[in-house]
Amino acid sequence: MQLPLLLFLSAVLLSSCVHDYGDLLNSGGAPGKVITAASILDLQSDELKNLPAAKRQPTIAVYENSFKDFTGQRDSNSKFALFSTATTQAPEALVIRALKHAANGKFFKVVERVGLDSLTKERQIIRSTRENFDEDQQLKPLLFAGILLQGGIISYETNEKSGGLGARYFGISSSKQYREDTVTISLRLVSVSTGEILTEVLVSKSILSVSVSHDIFRFFEVGTRLFEFEGGTAQNESGVIALQKAIETGVLKLINIGIERGYWQYEETN
Repeated sequence: MQLPLLLFLSAVLLSSCVHDYGDLLNSGGAPGKVITAASILDLQSDELKNLPAAKRQPTIAVYENSFKDFTGQRDSNSKFALFSTATTQAPEALVIRALKHAANGKFFKVVERVGLDSLTKERQIIRSTRENFDEDQQLKPLLFAGILLQGGIISYETNEKSGGLGARYFGISSSKQYREDTVTISLRLVSVSTGEILTEVLVSKSILSVSVSHDIFRFFEVGTRLFEFEGGTAQNESGVIALQKAIETGVLKLINIGIERGYWQYEETN
């Protein structure tokens, strides 16, 4: 008699697990928050990607240390110390990507400054070789930028919000928990000719973690036999993708502010 009962309880539990795991992927576990599948290989902001092209593309430069992590935040762990950082240590790569792919690459001219030393040395080798072999072809001058983009990751708040919901009945329980972190970045455009800060924005992005668990803890046959079952899953939003979304939102805001103030214009289209 107990064996059919155990099979029935197991079937109910497993079916509820499948249902809740699907809900985990769809709702994210927190009100108004959704964990969506995303890839760092693509822009996260369709609005930034589909912007109209600039009438005259401004040349902009991002130096290696002009956008970096100022938080020093380590990965969150309540049990032992971790030495890996919570955010990427090359955030300028995400900034360059957002600038380069704005309006499908038709808004900014982005010049290389992160690897400027290597670029300069290679140009010296080319110039020296051409002089020694009497080649008349001149080496084109480097593009100079009229605008610098600076800023950084200024805040990474862990476990800013947390919550959950659970229930237990006759040793059968189900629970769902979530935790929310927040990353904040600052971006500013600086005029090279005057040093004036043209625009400045702050952007925050939440990072969501969700877990679902189910378990059965029951005694059968007058308390002589124990049946115990545990199962669960967790899903964590990518911190790098969250940072990428924040950076792309900041670049989009800088472009819109520049349009409003007349720093640049969209290309006229029919």
